[in-house]
Amino acid sequence: MQSRFNGNQANYKNVGMTVLMFHLFGKPYKRGFFCNDESLYHPFHDSTVTSAMLYVIGLLLPIFTMLAGEYLYARYSNADSTKILFGYNIPPWIWNAYEKIGIFGFGAATTVLFTDIAKYTIGRLRPHFMTLCEPNINCSLIENQHRYIENYSCSQNISKSLLKEIRLSFPSGHSSFSAYTMIYLAIYLQLRITWKGSKLLKHFLQLVCLLMAWFTALSRISDYKHHWSDVLAGSTLGAITALVVVIFVADLFKDQNHYSVEEKHRTADYETGAGTQMNEITTELKAVEKSANKSSSYIHQLNEILLKHRDKDIKNVTISHPLF
Repeated sequence: MQSRFNGNQANYKNVGMTVLMFHLFGKPYKRGFFCNDESLYHPFHDSTVTSAMLYVIGLLLPIFTMLAGEYLYARYSNADSTKILFGYNIPPWIWNAYEKIGIFGFGAATTVLFTDIAKYTIGRLRPHFMTLCEPNINCSLIENQHRYIENYSCSQNISKSLLKEIRLSFPSGHSSFSAYTMIYLAIYLQLRITWKGSKLLKHFLQLVCLLMAWFTALSRISDYKHHWSDVLAGSTLGAITALVVVIFVADLFKDQNHYSVEEKHRTADYETGAGTQMNEITTELKAVEKSANKSSSYIHQLNEILLKHRDKDIKNVTISHPLF
């Protein structure tokens, strides 16, 4: 158990450190441009969905959902016995939550890693590139109109981080991360969270997750942070990563099948117990009915005797019958 815990920690750290290295030391490919490329002349706008909002909602919402989901799953199913980690007894729902959250975090880091590899390798210019950079090239000259310009420098006094960011348009990091986290959460709700109430509530929550990812992706286009193809590629990358992690890493479908078998067993046990109890009740009712029929027969015979001897003096007659 402890070796498995340490192994998972090492995998998460390796991916996380690689992502951190990209952000700290990575240099995007310096791509050129055409002066008549109108897609690069959009104004600079602040982000509707900031990076802080993206990561706080994209991480905390699934984490809290998984904590609640694993607790409910362990409570209403035949959970395994407690596990021992570093000499301490760990409740099964906490261990399951750690596994599910760890796999989710691994997938999120992998999504960011794949996105950053593409960003730094391609170096596509953002839609507001010309506004922030203002390259020292006279685009009004005829000879520069249809010439691909590679040798240039920005005349605007912008920070190094912003200078790097204007070359990281493809694919959209916001789109890939939001698509991964929200699609993963929607699938988790479908496969891991079960309740006997209205299914419409669960589907509504899933719809909210997908709409959050959709809104985030669209905001990147309306804020002129990305081209539409950047957003499409990012959303596709996040969705594919979510499906791969769910199917091949998290085994949520396997957990769903296991839960379904347990539910069927509980239902069968309940139905068997209920059937046995109904058989006992039916037997008792038949006995009561038989006794009642027998009593009715005795009463009927007694009435016939009384009618037969109605003209006689029966005051001194003693009736001997169990019912009297």
